[in-house]
Amino acid sequence: MASVSDAELKEMTQDERARALGMTTEQLTGQSMYIEFDPDATDRFTYPWAPEVDFNKRTEIDTDTMTSTEVNSKIRALMAEGYGTIVLKNPRGKHSLGVGILSRLNLIIEGSTGYFGVGLIDGPNVRISGRVGWSCAENMMSGTVMIEKNAGSTFGAAMRGGDLVCRGSVGSRTGIDQKGGTIIVGGDTGALSGFMMQRGRMVVCGNAGKNLGDSMYDGTIYVGGEIKSLGVDAVTAELTELDKAWLTRKLTQYGLMPDKGVDHFTKIVAGKQLWNYDNLEPNEKKLIL
Repeated sequence: MASVSDAELKEMTQDERARALGMTTEQLTGQSMYIEFDPDATDRFTYPWAPEVDFNKRTEIDTDTMTSTEVNSKIRALMAEGYGTIVLKNPRGKHSLGVGILSRLNLIIEGSTGYFGVGLIDGPNVRISGRVGWSCAENMMSGTVMIEKNAGSTFGAAMRGGDLVCRGSVGSRTGIDQKGGTIIVGGDTGALSGFMMQRGRMVVCGNAGKNLGDSMYDGTIYVGGEIKSLGVDAVTAELTELDKAWLTRKLTQYGLMPDKGVDHFTKIVAGKQLWNYDNLEPNEKKLIL
């Protein structure tokens, strides 16, 4: 897409912006995957059994001597009582904390968690003051997760929606099989990040390891630092004014806007040579791989 001015951006409708970013043109098995979002819709698509909670109703749980199962059960019991802000103290690296929360909630974890933290969530806003282990926010559907320090490997694996943010650095295979949503990394990311990415956006403010975007089918990766190497079928693309406007808004929202702005970011997309991989002849597959 050719560069457009700020005035032209303001004149664009939401649909025109989406189409300009290529969000409505891809055809998967003959059907468009574009989904309209109406911010004025009166329906709130929540689960019918989701508890009504009040964000101003706050409580704390000292998890020091509790198991992960006990902590998660306690969270659900408190939500059923209407608590909308729950603080977990002394998590001490427990695994699988805060998983399977499928409704609105402010969850604050004061400390670090182990692997599979806050996975399978759909709606809560989570803030973790420490570090997180492997597969944080795996299969996240919606909501926000903010990690103040570093994260382990497979950060945001199979994520489908929402914003997943790590202010520090993350391990390898970040966003593996990502299907939607936004992953933002304030530091560096390891090898094979964006592997088999299918949709969504990933922003890495620092450096990226080897084989970035390997076998990605769709989606967009933005890197502010150096890229060790690109993976199979990952290619650079033009950083448009729409990209810059989106990056500026998102990074400013989470306090991660670089002092030098966003003009230096590299944009990575799928080369789309693997879209019809099963139909290729053996020699053609060798050329791609």
